[in-house]
Amino acid sequence: MKPKIREWLRRYLPAEVLSVVATLAGAGLAWHLAPEQDLRAALAGTWAGNVAYFGWLLGQDVRLARRELQAQGRRYTSRTFGRNVRALAVEFGPAEVLDSFLIRPALMYWLPRWMGSRAGGILAAKFLADITFYIPAIISYELSKKRLRNFGE
Repeated sequence: MKPKIREWLRRYLPAEVLSVVATLAGAGLAWHLAPEQDLRAALAGTWAGNVAYFGWLLGQDVRLARRELQAQGRRYTSRTFGRNVRALAVEFGPAEVLDSFLIRPALMYWLPRWMGSRAGGILAAKFLADITFYIPAIISYELSKKRLRNFGE
């Protein structure tokens, strides 16, 4: 089990670090521009974090696919890129729909109010939402590895 945990940490931890920074920056900027718009800040934080998170993962997947194909003397094509995008959609699709449209924005809206701290509430919301996000995401990742992430075919 330890090798799996290391694999998941290598895959997800850098994206999470970028996502935390982007989440706080997105929510903070929204509050700066419209201080009384908590819903706007919750959505801005959610989507800024998503762009950073998935941008990093897609970049990593593209880099790994290019390296694997180059070692075989093959080119990375737009079809390969589509396969990378499809693999991410399979890995995160169900988890992401619930996370981005319901769980995370709701937590980011309510926890800052309940805690009396905007930054503390946003961070707490992010980490609580991550729990409901990673369980189905990791299961989907493991199920999709052989079929969608193997470029040796």
